[in-house]
Amino acid sequence: MTLPPLAEWPRRAILSEYFVLILTVAYVLVLWPFIPWLLGQRNVGDILSNMWPLLAIAVGQTFVLVSAGIDLSQTSIMAVTSVIGAMIMTRGLDPVLFSKSPFWGIFLGEQGGPLAGSPAAVPVAILAMLLVGTIIGLGNGACVAFIRMPPFIVTLVSQLLFSAVAIFLTKSENIRHLPDEYLALGQGNLGIVPIAMIITVTLAVTAHVLMSRTAYGRRLYATGNNPVASRVSGVSTTRVIVSVYAISGFCAAIGSILYSARLEMGRPTLGSGQLLDIVGATVIGGVSLAGGKGKVTWTFFGVLFYVVLANTLNLLNLSFFTIDMVKGGVILFAALMDVMRTRAMAARN
Repeated sequence: MTLPPLAEWPRRAILSEYFVLILTVAYVLVLWPFIPWLLGQRNVGDILSNMWPLLAIAVGQTFVLVSAGIDLSQTSIMAVTSVIGAMIMTRGLDPVLFSKSPFWGIFLGEQGGPLAGSPAAVPVAILAMLLVGTIIGLGNGACVAFIRMPPFIVTLVSQLLFSAVAIFLTKSENIRHLPDEYLALGQGNLGIVPIAMIITVTLAVTAHVLMSRTAYGRRLYATGNNPVASRVSGVSTTRVIVSVYAISGFCAAIGSILYSARLEMGRPTLGSGQLLDIVGATVIGGVSLAGGKGKVTWTFFGVLFYVVLANTLNLLNLSFFTIDMVKGGVILFAALMDVMRTRAMAARN
């Protein structure tokens, strides 16, 4: 087998679907001499713990972007589901803080939520969180698919609405005293493997198979590439669109479970400020904002690079504003690279 000339290697790397992974490795190697503890056990553990919940949410965003939509409501779904789940299973509430909650004296009291101390508390709370996230996603998808409202507007309004609902239910207070069984989902290990990793990898593998090995996946890509031609070909694009937003809401709820379990509280502001991270990590991986192109593996590479980038920027003790500027620049660069790679691949074909 003849190797390509050295001059071809950069071009091949850029056009490769593993480009972001290659970029991540190169980035780490360049910074390693300046940050010797970058690959230390503790820092690698921090990177991974930040990666799993973000990846779970980004998987849902991948489905929506491939369908040529966008979901801005994932952060509000995280907030409202974390609050609902925590209200169901919390083992105690301070009346000074929560007496003005609309559920105080009905479902909530000093003793906690309606299932406080019950063995069913954690399963019921998780089921409620997943159902609420999926139902919100279904509502978003129905507005986009049947009413033909722009996805940006629908999900933006949904973001504002459910963020406000989360704050209204708790009067801006965090809900603590969650069961240890729930906290283990974000902090515990099964042997030496983090439970959060098991949950997220299972979700990602299932999503990958669904997108790449099923008829549903083919219909999804067809809808994102050309919805009109897909409808003419017999594809129910409305069902596809509704389903991707439902999946996005479900994945956001899983991210909410992992984040709130790690933080040991239900937060009405959970996810606030993370929209850039979610969309940015997905786009960096190569998932196209124009629809019709993307893979779960690409999202994994994008999340890995984004989390490593955020970690190193913090280790360099840069200011909050500088970090956001760098993140924004990287996301813009990723979008430009996507356009250039698409044109280069089209020219090669």
